[in-house]
Amino acid sequence: MTSNSSVRARLALGAVLVSTLLCAPVAAAAPGDAGTARTAPAGSEHACPVVYFDLGETLVHTADDGSTAYLSGAASYLRTLRERHVRVGLITNVPPSWGATDAERAARLKQEVDATWRGPVPFAWEDFGDRIRTPRTEAERKPSPVLWQRAKADSGRCRVVYQAETAQEVAVASSLGFVAYQVGRPHRPAFLPAGLVELLGR
Repeated sequence: MTSNSSVRARLALGAVLVSTLLCAPVAAAAPGDAGTARTAPAGSEHACPVVYFDLGETLVHTADDGSTAYLSGAASYLRTLRERHVRVGLITNVPPSWGATDAERAARLKQEVDATWRGPVPFAWEDFGDRIRTPRTEAERKPSPVLWQRAKADSGRCRVVYQAETAQEVAVASSLGFVAYQVGRPHRPAFLPAGLVELLGR
């Protein structure tokens, strides 16, 4: 028999998710650092929504010895989104000195992560395409809103999702119109359920 506390926890989760989905506004198109909004190739990806993640302690974990690997459930979650043709991206802090453009900084980030990777399967960089937003200056580092604003502008009129492990980042993303979800919290799904993510595109 299900305990009252378990029932209450599920009801609370449902209320949070419904509130999140109903209250998140649709992102309007705006000019951004990376240019005009991109459209997914026909038949390969849904145009909407776009799901952005933080990287460290959201999708990957850095161990005490400096090695990195997927956090529990992250690889299978990304695979599920891939199978449902949902576009994903990263919004992550890296040193601005790593490059003059998002592409250059993303290439250096890939090198750094891959050099310490110890997971049984490689990190799915190909899933993220050119949707990796990184700071151009120290002033743009999160929790500055700039990276979220750029990601939102690049997503056109799509609903945008942001998932991270810190309440502060989730709060900033939410204030900017993202459907924001704090991962890894007790008594809640590790990530925003993929079925709910799909509903955002309808």
